[in-house]
Amino acid sequence: MANKLLGRFTTWRSKDNGNSDPPEQQNAKFGLFAGVFTPTVLTILGAIMYLRTGWVVGNAGLLGALAIILLAHVITVCTGLAVSSIATNTRVGAGGAFAIISQSLGLEVGGSVGIPLFLAQSISIALYVLAFAEAWLRAFPSHNAILVAILTYVVVFLIVYISTQFTSRTQFFILAIVAFSLFSIFLGSFPILGQEGFNQTPTLIGQYPEATFWETFAVFFPAVTGIMVGISMSGSLKSPRRDIPIGTMTAIFLTMGIYLWLAYWLSRVATPAELLVDSTIMVNKAAFGWAVLAGMLGATLSSALGSLVAAPRVMQALALHRVLPFSNFFAHETDSGEPRHAMYFAAVVGFIALLAALAGGGLDSIAGIITMFFLITYAMLNVVVLFEQTLDTVSFRPTLKIPRLVPLIGVVSCTFVMFLIAPAFSLVAVVVVLAIYMYLSRRHLNPVESDVRSGLFASVAEWAVVKTRQIQAAPERTWKPVALVPVTTTAELAGSYLFLRAMTSPKGMVHALGIYAPGQREKLEGLEMLTESFLDDDIYARAIFLEEEDFINGVRITTQVLRRSFFRPNILFLHLRHDSDLEELQQLVDKTAAYEMGIALLFRHPVIALGREQLINVWMSPQGPDWQPDLRQSNLDLAILLAYHLAQNWDGRINLCMAVTDAEMATKAKEFMTELITLTRLSGKPQVYALQTSFEEALAQAPRADLSIFGLPLQPDLAFTQKITRLVDASCVFVRDSGDESALA
Repeated sequence: MANKLLGRFTTWRSKDNGNSDPPEQQNAKFGLFAGVFTPTVLTILGAIMYLRTGWVVGNAGLLGALAIILLAHVITVCTGLAVSSIATNTRVGAGGAFAIISQSLGLEVGGSVGIPLFLAQSISIALYVLAFAEAWLRAFPSHNAILVAILTYVVVFLIVYISTQFTSRTQFFILAIVAFSLFSIFLGSFPILGQEGFNQTPTLIGQYPEATFWETFAVFFPAVTGIMVGISMSGSLKSPRRDIPIGTMTAIFLTMGIYLWLAYWLSRVATPAELLVDSTIMVNKAAFGWAVLAGMLGATLSSALGSLVAAPRVMQALALHRVLPFSNFFAHETDSGEPRHAMYFAAVVGFIALLAALAGGGLDSIAGIITMFFLITYAMLNVVVLFEQTLDTVSFRPTLKIPRLVPLIGVVSCTFVMFLIAPAFSLVAVVVVLAIYMYLSRRHLNPVESDVRSGLFASVAEWAVVKTRQIQAAPERTWKPVALVPVTTTAELAGSYLFLRAMTSPKGMVHALGIYAPGQREKLEGLEMLTESFLDDDIYARAIFLEEEDFINGVRITTQVLRRSFFRPNILFLHLRHDSDLEELQQLVDKTAAYEMGIALLFRHPVIALGREQLINVWMSPQGPDWQPDLRQSNLDLAILLAYHLAQNWDGRINLCMAVTDAEMATKAKEFMTELITLTRLSGKPQVYALQTSFEEALAQAPRADLSIFGLPLQPDLAFTQKITRLVDASCVFVRDSGDESALA
């Protein structure tokens, strides 16, 4: 008994930590300090801190530099809090930001942001390698810069290839070096050990001689993108729900304080001219220059290692969800859990970026590219939390709750900063993300279980329903075909599939009602799958199953239940055959009239079916004596609207036909139908035919059509409709208005 309780407690603890992996896999994963805090701190306190903070202060002045640092951290703090809130609500899967976005907004949105994020992290490897080479040349100015950068890149790859755990262990040693270098910089504040200490009056307002405020911001911002390294390790953390919030926010606030202090320190130990010229000025002004140089080398090398560890994990997560081409290849991992194939690809992307930077542009050009894609990622992470907070579902109950203002500030800040830095490049970046989204949308990816998009759309729909109920209804302005199709076998729906698709596309709906006697559900096997096929044609459809011995009673019950639903069916779609039970059909037609539904009674020719799907004859009765186009009184609205839908989807043509008794009536009939074409805005050059003969003879004289549409009177003679199908010898549909349609609207 004690063992069972212990097992349950262990399982609960595992789930509570946000990770339910087996113990043997847990042992191979990282903790808070090694997996989140250390790589985040080392990436933030890396290349930009050592090599560009001085340039930022020299270019923007102390106040400008502080403004840049604080603005960057406003974005980072908002995003960090947003991610932390999400992480305390649900288990963050592999892929970090990609996983968070996909779990809320779907794989299409997650992939459209995740792919640029992967590229940005891969390009970051080149940025940190270039920074390492810049620091190396300070110590060994005679060395070849290109050779140093390439050899460094090879070393970084080999270290990560040998062991990610080894990479993690080296980070502790590098963290100690960085800490000592900062202590050495602090000692440089005082006139000891041969240093001058604070000997300058800070220049508060910079002249921006080398870059504008926003260009300077773009160079600095990669310094605070280090939070993505820890978050991207989510799939390799023992307890992501605990480690991500604590590790990320601790690292953000600690490093923000360091950057603010460094900006002040630099403004007091050097002039703006010195700061602009010497990118390694911290080495000269610190108490122990060698310690700062060691910190530069260690931090930039560690940042490169961290990016090469994180980027493949994002790519592997994308591949596991089938987002990428060759997903099976990139999802592969070794027995020790290393995404080796994704690592190779990330290394190639980073190396290409390195070569491009060496050819021209250098570190600053890469920094600008990285800034754009990280800002997009940060914006989407904040959007996720805004959506979750707006939906206010019971499933969103994070233990770290943040005000809605926090992610809102994050979204607005990211968006404005992007377009202020580089409007053209930001537009290109947004277009790239949208293009990826459109591509993934066509892929029909399998949805993530925790995808909240349905909840979002449901909330919008609920709001719309409430608002719609509060205003005067105008169904004729918003009418679209919503068909209720009762069937007893799947084959019945399959036979009418093409007609229903043409009748309801593009904005209509299909409710397939499967009615079966007790114990005979197998007759409707495959109905749900067939109904889902409408979705491929962008037609909303669903299958409803009802166990009912009496078919007529089943239709009546369903019609009554759906009558007050918001998207209620407005057309009862029935099948007419030569051997149909006319008594049963008559009861259905008569009963449904009381529920304000239209009727569409389809006779599908057993041999030619819908023919070439080109020509449609719409038959109407004489409209005398006044011949005014009052379609509602004439029961012609649904006939014309269906003809229009069918002609549009078939790329076909409509004929308006009428049987008249004499020449005078024929003239009036042609004028009426011509005016009707104008009023109803029928396209495709429809023709009018006023045939001076009896109705039955007119059926034979009219142009042969693929489909003929007839009005169905309030008290129809279904035996006569069967006779019409024999005379026409083609597919026919008999319709009756519900009263909500208007072909003139």
